[in-house]
Amino acid sequence: MASGFFAILDDIAALMDDVAVTAKLATQKTAGILGDDLAVNAEKATGFLESREIPVLMKIMKGSFINKLIIVPAVFLLQWLYEPAINIILIFGGFYLAYEGVEKIIEFLFHRDKKGHEVIEEAEQTSANGIELEKSKIKSAVTTDFILSLEIVIIALASAKVGYEALKSQFNPLLVEIVTVSIVAIIATVGVYGIVALIVRMDDAGYKLIKKSGKESGFLVAVGTFLVNALPWVIKGLAVVGTIALILVAGGIFVHNIEWLHHHFLPILHSILREALAGIIGGLLAIPIFKLGAKALTMIKK
Repeated sequence: MASGFFAILDDIAALMDDVAVTAKLATQKTAGILGDDLAVNAEKATGFLESREIPVLMKIMKGSFINKLIIVPAVFLLQWLYEPAINIILIFGGFYLAYEGVEKIIEFLFHRDKKGHEVIEEAEQTSANGIELEKSKIKSAVTTDFILSLEIVIIALASAKVGYEALKSQFNPLLVEIVTVSIVAIIATVGVYGIVALIVRMDDAGYKLIKKSGKESGFLVAVGTFLVNALPWVIKGLAVVGTIALILVAGGIFVHNIEWLHHHFLPILHSILREALAGIIGGLLAIPIFKLGAKALTMIKK
């Protein structure tokens, strides 16, 4: 009885050793996407009232966990039923990310400065419809997270396959793949939103350091002041990085999953430039389609 129990423990330990190797490889392969996920979600999680930042972030994080609970089994099911469907879904998701990125660029380029009375009206509307606007932004963040999570899971699965073949593991490949992808999905969610939480609370940490110092100058005051002053710049920087990330992720999906683009779309260009251009073109194509779709849904609801 005891020997059987220890044999099970040995099997679990051996399995976790194999999973550690495949998970390390998968994490390395998804590092770029995790960076994009961080930039995009940090930008989307800001802009709320101070008292609502953490509650909103927790709602987005909950949505991210639900996304992965849906995506992980769905990807394995699709792999079993019809593997090419994964690429098709990825490409559709790429168009959504490209649409979001290009729309932000167009809004920035053609943005008209609001007049005084327009700013007042917008502020009053924001105050009156705060709950609805918050829900809308959370929904947008969770939707974007779904697409990015889908790519993370698929890349993690592909990496787990490569790692399994290199290891020549004694365990069933499906078991190793499921455990590896699940671990990467958890790390992606906790890691990304943990860092986002630290970013959005930078100013609070700065104020606490200044208050703790009790002086008008000194090391703690200098650090606290830096954190307070740095937050707006960090948010602006994340907005820019997040927009670039959306376009690059979308372009990467197009270039790596559409055969013609992979082999024939401006092969002389650097890969990053190719992906950026593919993302911008994809976004420009997607904008009228998504706009018409949104109008159609609005008319149906009415």
